[in-house]
Amino acid sequence: MKPIQYTVRLPASLANALRSLARQQDTSIYAALQLSVKAGIAALANPPAPGTDDRELVAELASLGTRIVDVERLLDRTLFTACAAYAYARSAALDARKNDEVITAEINAAYDRQRRLSQEARP
Repeated sequence: MKPIQYTVRLPASLANALRSLARQQDTSIYAALQLSVKAGIAALANPPAPGTDDRELVAELASLGTRIVDVERLLDRTLFTACAAYAYARSAALDARKNDEVITAEINAAYDRQRRLSQEARP
């Protein structure tokens, strides 16, 4: 079979992606382009059937979202417990003889400070 030659113009972003793909596969840019064209034609010629796959994916994402919320709640409770343990241990170590209202205020202040610091650390 005789190959047919085409001239392809790519935007700079796709050319960079193609170069990166060729480096990853340790092949030439032309071989990566040929592989990309074959994969693209195969994907367009045989598109996935809409239906069950999408619904299953959405259900799994919803389940994952619920689990993440549960983990966040657990981490929040763990942080509060750690702040309480720190405040009571510090009070006992310093022999401060503080009442529970004062220690509770320190716990809440430490908890709020740690929450604020965790929010500031996000990009």
